[in-house]
Amino acid sequence: FLYCLAMQEGKTPCDQVINIPTTFKVGNGTWTPRTTDRADWIGKTVTLKWGLTHSSNNISAHLMKEYGPAAMIRQMRKLGISTYLPDAPSLCVGTPEIKVFDMVAAYNTFPSRGVYVTPIFVTRIEDNNGNLLGEFTNPKREAVSDYTAYLMANLMQGVVNSGTGVRLRAKYALKGEIAGKTGTTNDQSDGWFIGYTPTLTAGVWVGAEDRQVHFESLSLGGGSNMALPIWGLFMQKVHADPTLGVSETDRFVAPPGVTLNLDCD
Repeated sequence: FLYCLAMQEGKTPCDQVINIPTTFKVGNGTWTPRTTDRADWIGKTVTLKWGLTHSSNNISAHLMKEYGPAAMIRQMRKLGISTYLPDAPSLCVGTPEIKVFDMVAAYNTFPSRGVYVTPIFVTRIEDNNGNLLGEFTNPKREAVSDYTAYLMANLMQGVVNSGTGVRLRAKYALKGEIAGKTGTTNDQSDGWFIGYTPTLTAGVWVGAEDRQVHFESLSLGGGSNMALPIWGLFMQKVHADPTLGVSETDRFVAPPGVTLNLDCD
């Protein structure tokens, strides 16, 4: 969501920052988010796309310092996040507990070209003779620009093609354009993967109601290990069923007139 705010405010995936820790003043003390970046990347100039691809807390903290938690909260509300959000810098490392329902709906805004589509469970009601009793449509509203949505799809494709979600390619052999993001909470209590193609968005959360239930290491309990495999197996079955209308040939479409070079390499 912080990267979405940055794109909405005029940044691009190839904008560069220096990969160093950021410290925030919190109350009477300070707080510096920890990062899992390899030591040889610290101090290097990297792109925002690199930051999201590698789930770098240093880059997220850099963006939080620039925009602040209040702006991030406003962006999250536009994307349909309804749960409590603390007005604190820790938002940049994903501390709030957010419903899967909200997360999937928010991410679906990006393949929907910036339009937030309110999820509904029932679209049509018929009687036992097939007579239509009721039909319902999803309320929709613009949440971000179609340009921002396209940039976010590009950013998140990096996660799948060369980042924390690369197992979708390497192990599950998924083809076509796929964007997504892994997520892991403190102590590996929750593992997330939200992914989307140009025509389908799906999300997986793995965890327990009791916050004390967790994996002992990131290598076992990270979102790329807990949640991503479920998404990969699900998408294999989706691609194997042509009646669903989800094809490996589907493409994210750039807004009219956009010719931005997003090959950051």
